[in-house]
Amino acid sequence: QAQMVESGGGLVQAGESLRLTCTASSRFRYQSIGWFRQAPGKEREDVAVISWTGRQTYYADSVKGRFGISRDNAKNLVYLQMDTLKPDDTAIYYCAAERERTYSGPYFTAGRPNQSNFDWWGQGTQVTVSS
Repeated sequence: QAQMVESGGGLVQAGESLRLTCTASSRFRYQSIGWFRQAPGKEREDVAVISWTGRQTYYADSVKGRFGISRDNAKNLVYLQMDTLKPDDTAIYYCAAERERTYSGPYFTAGRPNQSNFDWWGQGTQVTVSS
């Protein structure tokens, strides 16, 4: 049984919006969940992370002010609202859970999340933004 399933990707024009949904197993209720993306020919990069409480968030500089991450623990869902999309946002988007439970990573204050601390990666959903 898949632990994380991403959905909501698609083809949009620059300036439009999409909302991605990560359906997570209930076992991740006490773990931070992150969204990451990988564009063709590039390394996978972090996009946004939300703490297990939902009270702390992290955003990569490239998406600050345009993307919003949220979670509904009652439904085991994590959302990524993406507004004002740009062609550079074109990538496969993945969600994953941070390994340690009830952990508040230092990246919520400064720095970036370490992808090696995240497990249970989904299959990804394709986002394509045309110019």
